[in-house]
Amino acid sequence: MKTRGRGLLAGVLAAALLAGCAQSVDPIERLGRKAAQRVRPHGPAGAAQPPYRRWGLTAPLAPAPRAVRLPAARSAGPGLPPVLSHVPTRDKVVFLTYDDGAEQDPRFVDMVRELRLPVSMFLTDSVVGPGYGHFARLQSVGASIQNHTLDHAALRGLPYLGQRAEICGQQDKLRARFGLRPRLFRPPYGTYDTTTLRAAGDCGVSAVVLWRAAAADDGALTYDGGARRLRPGDIVSIPSDETAGLTLRERTVGVLREAEKAGLTVGRLEDYV
Repeated sequence: MKTRGRGLLAGVLAAALLAGCAQSVDPIERLGRKAAQRVRPHGPAGAAQPPYRRWGLTAPLAPAPRAVRLPAARSAGPGLPPVLSHVPTRDKVVFLTYDDGAEQDPRFVDMVRELRLPVSMFLTDSVVGPGYGHFARLQSVGASIQNHTLDHAALRGLPYLGQRAEICGQQDKLRARFGLRPRLFRPPYGTYDTTTLRAAGDCGVSAVVLWRAAAADDGALTYDGGARRLRPGDIVSIPSDETAGLTLRERTVGVLREAEKAGLTVGRLEDYV
């Protein structure tokens, strides 16, 4: 009887010890489970969502064809750079261009990186202000940096020296900050004259870039002549506006959806111009 009693007591003590150990481990296990939940990919059955779904697209963007740079576009006159709103190509691509630099959303950098978007950023020094670091990050994930003047002045009608100062001054700033002198220039508001083209050429600009389609504040696309839809070779302007109803990311997704509907993808403008 004594031996049996001692056996029962030992069993009870062992069970208690095991219960105590289980209780001491349980909080750690709970923390482990919570940590795993924090890093677990979202989506059905814990599967990671592909980038295109994270950014609101229904299918991945088709890769752009290998670009062959086209013959130089016709210039506006002897010694003047050409003016382009559309690239004459049969490749099923459109080109995404962004103006000013007011919106500096870090998630837009994530979007460009994850979707591998070959975007062109036309920057104005007085608008970017102290935010050049944001555009350095964009450049590091594949964006190109181009010229949109120092102060966003409407150039048409200004004297040559004033226009040259606006264009060359920003060329110098961008070269100092990014190590490359831009080849492309977009005049503010899309307005220019022969003096603008002469000043741009003298500042080392090889093409003046306008647009055929533009994304409005509500994301709707407006078109400058021709078909009211995206066509191969269209240059699309997505202005930077912190007061717009939709974010830069949302307006970009809207353009990408329209491109998908038209069977188009995104090309790198600098590969064609």
